[in-house]
Amino acid sequence: MEFENNSADKLHESFKKQMPIAQLSEKQNYSLHTAYDIQHKLVNHRVAEGNPIIGVKLGFTSKAKMEQMGVNDLIIGQLTKDMFCPNGGSLDIKNFIHPRVEPEVCFLLSKDIEKVLNADEVKKYVSGVAAAIEVIDSRYSNFKFSLEDVVADNCSSAAFVSGKMDTNLPDLKPTPIELRINGEIVSIGNTADILENPWNSLAEATRLAKLHNIPLKKGMYVMAGAATAATFMKKSQEISCHIEGLEPVFFQSIT
Repeated sequence: MEFENNSADKLHESFKKQMPIAQLSEKQNYSLHTAYDIQHKLVNHRVAEGNPIIGVKLGFTSKAKMEQMGVNDLIIGQLTKDMFCPNGGSLDIKNFIHPRVEPEVCFLLSKDIEKVLNADEVKKYVSGVAAAIEVIDSRYSNFKFSLEDVVADNCSSAAFVSGKMDTNLPDLKPTPIELRINGEIVSIGNTADILENPWNSLAEATRLAKLHNIPLKKGMYVMAGAATAATFMKKSQEISCHIEGLEPVFFQSIT
C-alpha cells in the first residue's frame, strides 16, 4: 500500500510541476494489478481537485504495438475533465513535459455500461462517433517505461480533443485517417489499424473497464486508440485529424 500511495503521489507531482521522474520499475518490480491500483490513486488526486472522470482511453490497439511492447492485451486509462480541450481550442505546451499527438476515433456513450459487450451490442450504448486527437505525455524521463509503468501513469493520458459527433453511427469500415500539422499531412493510418475496427476497440473497453473497476457512464467519451505512430507536438501548431465521413477536428498548440 505504501508503494502504491508514494508512486501515485510522485506521478501526480510530476504532472503538476511538469518535471519527469525515473521509472517506478527501476526501484521495485510490481505487477500489472498493482499498476492499476496506482492508476486509480493517481486519478483520485485529480478527482479530488475537482476534475471528475469523463471518459477512458485505450492503448496497444494495434498488433504491431503489442508486439513491440511484448504484451498480448490492451491497456486502459482514465480521462478527467481537465484533459478535455474543445474542438478548435488551444493547449499550452508549457503544461506538458514531452507531448505527442495521435489521430483517433472517439465514441460518446448514451447509457451506462455495466457488463462486457461485443462490437454489435455496444452500438446500442453509443450516441455519437467523432474524429479525435489524443495528446499523450509520459511522466517518465525520456518517454521510456515498462508495461506496468505506463499503466501506473494512467497510460500516458494528458489531453484529448473530440470533433463533432456523428449521430448516424458509421460502421467505420477501413477508412484513411490523416494527421495534419499546419495543413501538411504528417502521418496516414486507417480505421482498420485500430483493432481492425474501432467498434472492436470500444467492445474491448467494456471488458477492460469491468476487469479494472473503471466506470463507463452515460455521457462519457471513449478514445478508441491510435491509428498511427505518435508525432511530437511543438508550439505554434494547428494540429488536425481527418477521417473520411466525419467532420475534421483540430486544436492550436500555444505557449
